[in-house]
Amino acid sequence: MARLADYFVLVGYDPGKRGSGDGQGQILQRFPEKDWEDNPFPQGIELFCQPSGWQLFTERNPPTFFVAVLTDINSERHYCACFTFWEAVESAQPQSHPRNGEGEEEEEEPSSPVQPAQLFAPKSLVLVSRLDHAEVFRNSLGLIYTIYVDGLSVSLENVIGNLLTCTIPITGGAQRTISLGAGDRQVIQTPINDSLPVSSCSVALLFRQLGITNVLYLFCAALTEHKILFLSSSYQRLTDACRALLALMFPLKYSFTYVPILPAQLLEVLSTPTPFIIGVHSIFQSETQELLDVVIADLDGGTVNVPECVHISLLPEPLLQQTREALSMVLDPELEVADLAFPPSTISASSLKMQDKEIRAVFLRLFAQLLQGYRWCLHIIRIHPEPVIRFHKAAFLGQRGLTEDDFLTKVLEGMAFAGFVTERGAPYRSIDLFDELVAYEVKRMRAEEGNKQKILRHIKELAEKLYKNENPYPAVTMHKVQKPTEGCHLRLHQKPFPRLDEGTVQWIIDQATAKLQTAPPAVKAEKKCMVPSGPPIAAIMERNGNALANSARRLEVVRNCISYVFENKMLEAKKLFPAVLRAMKGRAARHCLTQELNLHVQQNRAVLDHQQFDFIIRMMNCCLQDCTAMDEHGIAAALLPLVTAFCRKLSPGITQFAYSCVQEHVVWTNIQFWEAMFYCDVQNHIRALYLDNNEENHTDEESTEGPQEAKSALEIASEQLRLWPTMSREKQQELIQKEESTVFSQAIHYANRMSYLLLPLDTSKNRLLRSSGLGDVESVSNSFVTNSIAGSVAESYDTESGFEDAESSDVANYVVRFINRFVDKVCTESGVTNEHLKGLHVMIPDIVQMHIETLDAVHRESKRLPPIQKPKLLRPNLLVGEECVMEGLRVYLMPDGREEAAGGNIGGPPLLPAEGAIFLTTYRIIFKGTPTDPLVGEQVVIRSFPIASLTKEKKINIQAQVDQFIQEGLQLRSCTFQLLKIAFDEEVASDSAEVFRKHLHKLRYPQHVRGTFAFTVGQSPKQAMQPKAKEKNPSLRTLSKNLVKNAKKTIGRQYVTRKKYTPPTWEQRSSQHFPEDNEDEISVSEEMDRSTLTPTTTIKPSDKMTINHLVERACCRDYQRMGLGTLSSSLTRSKNEPFRISTVNRMYAICRSYPGLLIVPQSIQDNTIQRISRCYRQNRFPVVCWRNSRTKAVLLRSGGLHGKGVVGLFKSQNAPTAGPSQTDSTSLEQEKYLQAVINSMPHYADASGRNTLSGFTSAHMSSSGKWGSIRASGRMSSYALNMEIGSRLAGKDLLGAQHNGTPSEASFLRQHRASLYIIGDKSQLKGVKPDPLQHWEVVPIEVFDVRQVKASFKKLMKACVPGCPSNDPSVAYLRSLEESEWLSQIHKILQISVLVVELLDTGSSVLVSLEDGWDITTQVVSLVQLLSDPYYRTLEGFRLLVEKEWLSFGHRFSHRGAQTLAGQSSGFAPIFLQFLDCVHQIHLQFPMEFEFSQYYLKFLSYHYISNRFRTFLLDSDYERIELGLLYEEKGERKSQQVYKSIWDYIDRLNKKAPIFFNYMYAPEDGEVLRPYSNISNLKVWDYYTEETLSEGPSYDWELTQGQPEHVEEADRQDTSAPQTKRKIIWPCYDNRSRVEPDAISKLLEELHNLEMELGQVPERWKDTWDKVKASQRTEARQEGSRTPSSLLMSSSLSHHRRSLGVYLQESGVGSTLNLSLDSDTSSTSTPSSGKQGGRKSTSTLYSQFQMSESENRSYEGSLYKKGAFMKPWKPRWFVLDKTKHQLRYYDSRMDTECKGVIDLAEVESITPGTPTMGAPKTVDEKAFFDLKTTKRVYNFCAQDVQLAQQWIDRIQSCLSDA
Repeated sequence: MARLADYFVLVGYDPGKRGSGDGQGQILQRFPEKDWEDNPFPQGIELFCQPSGWQLFTERNPPTFFVAVLTDINSERHYCACFTFWEAVESAQPQSHPRNGEGEEEEEEPSSPVQPAQLFAPKSLVLVSRLDHAEVFRNSLGLIYTIYVDGLSVSLENVIGNLLTCTIPITGGAQRTISLGAGDRQVIQTPINDSLPVSSCSVALLFRQLGITNVLYLFCAALTEHKILFLSSSYQRLTDACRALLALMFPLKYSFTYVPILPAQLLEVLSTPTPFIIGVHSIFQSETQELLDVVIADLDGGTVNVPECVHISLLPEPLLQQTREALSMVLDPELEVADLAFPPSTISASSLKMQDKEIRAVFLRLFAQLLQGYRWCLHIIRIHPEPVIRFHKAAFLGQRGLTEDDFLTKVLEGMAFAGFVTERGAPYRSIDLFDELVAYEVKRMRAEEGNKQKILRHIKELAEKLYKNENPYPAVTMHKVQKPTEGCHLRLHQKPFPRLDEGTVQWIIDQATAKLQTAPPAVKAEKKCMVPSGPPIAAIMERNGNALANSARRLEVVRNCISYVFENKMLEAKKLFPAVLRAMKGRAARHCLTQELNLHVQQNRAVLDHQQFDFIIRMMNCCLQDCTAMDEHGIAAALLPLVTAFCRKLSPGITQFAYSCVQEHVVWTNIQFWEAMFYCDVQNHIRALYLDNNEENHTDEESTEGPQEAKSALEIASEQLRLWPTMSREKQQELIQKEESTVFSQAIHYANRMSYLLLPLDTSKNRLLRSSGLGDVESVSNSFVTNSIAGSVAESYDTESGFEDAESSDVANYVVRFINRFVDKVCTESGVTNEHLKGLHVMIPDIVQMHIETLDAVHRESKRLPPIQKPKLLRPNLLVGEECVMEGLRVYLMPDGREEAAGGNIGGPPLLPAEGAIFLTTYRIIFKGTPTDPLVGEQVVIRSFPIASLTKEKKINIQAQVDQFIQEGLQLRSCTFQLLKIAFDEEVASDSAEVFRKHLHKLRYPQHVRGTFAFTVGQSPKQAMQPKAKEKNPSLRTLSKNLVKNAKKTIGRQYVTRKKYTPPTWEQRSSQHFPEDNEDEISVSEEMDRSTLTPTTTIKPSDKMTINHLVERACCRDYQRMGLGTLSSSLTRSKNEPFRISTVNRMYAICRSYPGLLIVPQSIQDNTIQRISRCYRQNRFPVVCWRNSRTKAVLLRSGGLHGKGVVGLFKSQNAPTAGPSQTDSTSLEQEKYLQAVINSMPHYADASGRNTLSGFTSAHMSSSGKWGSIRASGRMSSYALNMEIGSRLAGKDLLGAQHNGTPSEASFLRQHRASLYIIGDKSQLKGVKPDPLQHWEVVPIEVFDVRQVKASFKKLMKACVPGCPSNDPSVAYLRSLEESEWLSQIHKILQISVLVVELLDTGSSVLVSLEDGWDITTQVVSLVQLLSDPYYRTLEGFRLLVEKEWLSFGHRFSHRGAQTLAGQSSGFAPIFLQFLDCVHQIHLQFPMEFEFSQYYLKFLSYHYISNRFRTFLLDSDYERIELGLLYEEKGERKSQQVYKSIWDYIDRLNKKAPIFFNYMYAPEDGEVLRPYSNISNLKVWDYYTEETLSEGPSYDWELTQGQPEHVEEADRQDTSAPQTKRKIIWPCYDNRSRVEPDAISKLLEELHNLEMELGQVPERWKDTWDKVKASQRTEARQEGSRTPSSLLMSSSLSHHRRSLGVYLQESGVGSTLNLSLDSDTSSTSTPSSGKQGGRKSTSTLYSQFQMSESENRSYEGSLYKKGAFMKPWKPRWFVLDKTKHQLRYYDSRMDTECKGVIDLAEVESITPGTPTMGAPKTVDEKAFFDLKTTKRVYNFCAQDVQLAQQWIDRIQSCLSDA
């Protein structure tokens, strides 16, 4: 029985304590006056009566009632029922009161005679109780108020005395009627089971206020220990909401701060760091704004606000969804039938009280599902005297498959769950609804999942039970409680509440107490029983256990492999081993492994031989490496007894156990793991303890029952607890002692076990574990690094305990402390006596010490074991002159992000990881080895790259093999698009890895260019290592006399032995030779200002020599080819030549980075040049580098202008100048210079029709050439065209929207285009106005700088060769490719180049003047020449182009390639690679225009950074001369083998084999290429992505030759086997072009072999090829041109980009062609993307079906054609060919035979036609047109009017072009 109410308190307003703000309350009276012994009087009641503060009001408010909850120090809850009413304040001077009302009273003047408003103060009646019977309290206090207010004749003292002495049963569902002696009657019902919370309707109300989702958020927040704050303007609602939230959490109990109504004075409680559930009146909402980590629920507004920094973990799916659905079925039953046509009329939600119970039922079910099977994870450690129970969290999560689940993990770690385990863990207690649900109904809930009707039925059943629990009896008796009369609180003259007589009340209480003492105590009969455990988790989880479908097969493999190991069939085991290691990823396989190994352990011991031991260890390690530290699947737990069982004999008396080799796993350092293991073992032993007892008594019975009755520990415990009270004292003591010693012995056992797994094998070094987890070489046990994690463990725990030991402290100490900490924790928890605990602490250091001693012996012996055989290291082939710097280090080559090699998404053998060695030579880093996968073990894997191309090297930690430990590794990235990700084998000491890195760094960044491989080749590598000290920084040296002398000396020295040099004969060049002794050979320009140029006054012979050599340079040969300047043998130079070769820079005095001979306008003197050069960056003034042979326009290049130069150039002539200043004169000279260039152009002064609009456009449109991305419609004015191009590039469209070509501004009406366009950087040309008087025009464009190129290249490398695999390779690759912006840079370069080509082709000269003139300028200028001049598309011409534009004009190869130490910081910038990529893009679009193949471009790309050749070293000709490199190529060659120039090497290779030759080569004369540059037209170069693992990069030709032969011989020997012709070609492994050569190469090869066999001297392949081609031509001529020629006739393989590449989709798009620079509007280069109406364009088919004649299709489509006289209309496929100027037709578009040709030259007119007989009916008559030729009239009909119009336009434009 319990008291209904403990205290009755009267609280009133305290008039004395009115300070500044609010008033205060005071306790006027309290009964009983002295505290109950069992329940002291709670503090702070006066705060809780008026939570928003005590205030006076100007009117009487109606009485209020609410229940506040106070929690005392023992966390007991006290319910304070507060009933508040208002009384008038009696005061003589009401004026003097400060008005503390809330502004409701009016301000009155003090002088007014009106009586001031009366003030009312609150007064509260409070009942304090430990029981929560809110309604009873409301009635009782209401009764007291009624007696007072209505003046009933009942003594208040009596009523209060009766109230305080009323006792009621706590639980058990009794019904009790009470009366307070005022003629009232109340019935109190107590709940049947007090463990279930009572909620009346509060839960349902909470859902009504907040809605399902919000409440679920709050529910999860409360369970995961977040802070929750409720706001409402009603106190009662706050209390209800808090109560509801607690009711939902059942069976967990909330154990943090719980204050449903928080008084204003205590608001700072909200900033407490601990979790809470608090309610606050909403007037304080503003105070709650700054709380950052509190979830705020506004009950009135229905919102829940979760702050940003708070993450609430929600329930795991599918539970969340199921809970939501169930709740909506309960709360909103109409939802289900809302869409029905005839909804049932009866559906309606239950009453509020019932709905409340239904919601709780949903949550009860939810908890039963969340915690199902929890009893199977309880460990009972002690039974007597008190049960001690622990919960194995990891096992529970693991078995439920929810280890990753945030929500459950947090709940299990929370305080509420800890309380749950303490309260419900006990095996013998009374049980409630939840226990039954979790034990018996889980199966049912599983079965009903998804069946809404059944779920609802279950919910209703549970709700019934819950309702019955709260309301055990139907309400028979009615409450009878007097209520006050309506509106009584407004009575004017109400007496104040009387002072009660303490004596009377106290007397009543005393009497009642005396009576209670005499009454017999009511014993609550608890029905205790054994708590049912329910089905084990495994049984429940079966359905969605993530067992793999093929797991049975895998387990079979694991079992077989283990049995092979124990039967000593090692080869069989080895084959299965990789599969076993893969299977270990699955949980089932790991369990299987532990079970299988268990079978092989006899009497706790299994002695193995070395190989078996090794296998078992590797399996264990692999098994453990996927375990988390939690060990949620119990794998580590199962292996723990095994690692102390398996062992091997090292020598007599010394045994090594498995534990010394499996210490590297994080699980052993997790103290929670050890605790769980310990408790599990203790439980087993205690169970055994009691089982033995029982068995002694009932041996005879046991045998009859059979063994299936294995009792669980909990069952035994509950049995014991039932018997406990019946036992004698001695028996009890005996049991306690037995249990205690069981725990103690286990603790000793575990101290041993822990020392086994924590002490490293090699304890001699006091070393902590290094973070990398990589062991030293010494601690290798037969190929295993056996380090322990002891060090790191102990450290981590120390930092917590707050004291740290010195680093050097012994490993042993760490382990001792770790074990001590463990022992302390478990022993205190499991009640081990203090003496025993002290004994343990003494023992532990001894245990550790003993173990260290045994380990020393083991370690010593294990070092003597021979290492396990590893594959022998394969030596790589080296080039001549390449030498090893470092012998091979054994490493594993790990797979990176490229999938193919690892077997990846395309299948194929896993070539990686491979086991081998890494070699460092003077030239390359080479990995050579064999795949670890035994299925491809006989293949060889080679991956290498030149050291010079290394861009990034970083240390990484990787796992080399599945079962191995983490190892040190390196990731080396190269700009040849290669990545070596290597893990050092454990035999490689970490210092040798360091040495490797140091050497690598030294070789990568030599002090001086002389240290690079191209120079050191052939020397011994030692010299490469110690660079000479004197060369500090060659690039900073200034040009001084001695340097020139040095240069001359060198030059002189080298040419002593030279024979007379005969330059190659060129068609363009006169055949004269230049003998060296001819003094007058080069006319030195007269105006040369000697003093500024050379230190010597006369030209010495050596200078002349320099000039000689300059003449032989590539540029000079090229100038002569173009007729830009000739070196005649007399001083008289033909003055009509517009340009001359100037020797002004022959000593490199004017511009260090230009070649010695330059082309400048004839009229410009050399001394002018020097002044002009100062205006340009790096002195790179404009020089001519190419001339268009047709239009005579020239291409110039220069550096960007310095700021003042620009301004001067464009503004000086208008500004009035005070005098000729320096800048002025230079800008005038500059102008003069540009004018001279313009004057050189033949049509400059010529005012013929060319300059008019019409003349220009027709010339423009007819200029022969292939069109790419710049297209202009024929109607656009030329000027507008060029302006548009410039402005498009500059990123702004000046033309506005006029597409009819009329310029939008008057300034565009200049009638001619500029003669010279200067392409400059937009940022430099700010503020430059075009000047109508000048003949040049500036085109400002935006270009990217080198920084962007570098960044883009880095991203490109990461995209093409990712370091590690991404989750979704397809998306990731394309996305990262796009993000790299590499293709958009290529697009930009091509776009600018095509623009320049366009301008040159229309007769304007162009000066490219970007950045310093050596990066983008070079790219653009080279591409322009390549596109405009077919000569540069030959092998010879391309070489010349690179030598001229890149080498002579000073592209800084060394600097951009970061070839020396100086360039290390700047990093690698692939400017030349970008150019080659552009060439590759053009090559793809015009495969017939290039003599060289794609392989040639890749070869250059690889070797320009490989430093194998000297060609691409150094930054300019000047530097090359300085080192004496430039002319050495022509000098004597000491050794034939070492080729120093890449060009010689290519020539030599080209003679041997056709690898650089393009068989499709069939150039058209004078062809200008205009490639598309849209990103959609660009392809990622396969150079970036392909690799050949069988031989490494194929660009070092000598290394890759001669391998296949051996293979074939090997095949031939084995004649017995059936010979097969099949070849398997693996991607990324085989060199496809060699294994499967193309037909022509194959034929040439066979010819060569036949000639060899016949003993002839084989012909060169080129001669053979030329002969074949010649014979083809003659054959073709004889047979006539109609037959298709054979495969080799390359002109037949004409490419579909021969002609104006505008492919229109065949659909009625309309005939206006929108031709713009960005060709993304109407004409796409993917012709198949026509609209749905149109057909695919045939251009896609060309590549497959080639026509007999060279096909050029400018436009094509289907037309009806009327046959000749009297023949019907038939649809035919027409092709309009501009190039051949004909209209051909075919039967269908697939047809290859042409049915007829109409020559356009004969066409006289095209006129709209009329339909004739037999014409297609459905066609509009406007779609007919006639074509009149000199011979006949053709009638045509198109599908619709637009198409007809388009055909007419097309044919017209062809005619006008002609």
